Amino acid sequence: GAMSVDSITDLSDNTSKLLEALQLSHPHELGPRRSLGKKKMLSLNPITWQVPRVVDRCCRHIEMHGLHTVGIFRVGSSKRRVQQLREEFDRGLDVFLDEHQSVHDVAALLKEFLRDMPDSLIPRALYAAFLSTASMEGRAQLGTLQLLLFLLPPCHSDTLHRLLRFLGQVARHAESSRGPDGRQIPGNKMTVSNLATIFGPNILQKEKPGERDAGAMNFEDSAAIILVLQRLIEHCQTLFMVSPEMQGDVLRRLFQTDPDVIDYLLRRK
Repeated sequence: GAMSVDSITDLSDNTSKLLEALQLSHPHELGPRRSLGKKKMLSLNPITWQVPRVVDRCCRHIEMHGLHTVGIFRVGSSKRRVQQLREEFDRGLDVFLDEHQSVHDVAALLKEFLRDMPDSLIPRALYAAFLSTASMEGRAQLGTLQLLLFLLPPCHSDTLHRLLRFLGQVARHAESSRGPDGRQIPGNKMTVSNLATIFGPNILQKEKPGERDAGAMNFEDSAAIILVLQRLIEHCQTLFMVSPEMQGDVLRRLFQTDPDVIDYLLRRK
């Protein structure tokens, strides 16, 4: 069977199964009508978009209602309302976020989900490797980051891609602008650097939340985390693009080792 990755509580109680839970997540499990009593075996790497519902809905809500909110992700939220939203998602309720929810509460919920994942969005096993790219420059840095992204489990990869596209959109509204009528539209003041500073420690974690010294981080690591996340936001589109040459090489190798996979891919295309 499988479990839904939008349940923070379930993931916290089942740390060792996090990657399996993320990989086995499937859109039909996240819908409001779930088929109880039916257990369906799912592929470890299904050809589908795997993003936890709580992440996608938080991003969508802020994209619709919060892109021009000054200080988004910096201004405080209501702990009580954030806890209520978190509990509703934890219980598997079909939570709809509309204009009545505070943008700051939704932003806080998104940060909490990423912070509290038992294994961070970029798995801890790859923490040192990602940080090592901070000392690189240019094409070497981007090429190494891309290869590291290819190592992420499917749901981690899809969720990170969704999050980075969202953060890029927030950053594009950082500066004030003028509408068609000439009236000034305020910017949210959240540049790529500001966003990387806030989200970096939630996405790249060396220790598990709550562990001894988990909050302690030397200056070098902190600066490297911010720089790496900046690069991921700035080059999101190209980093997640697999070149035709690499795709062809992978397909040739698969044809030699797992021809049934090639057949499956062609039938699903």
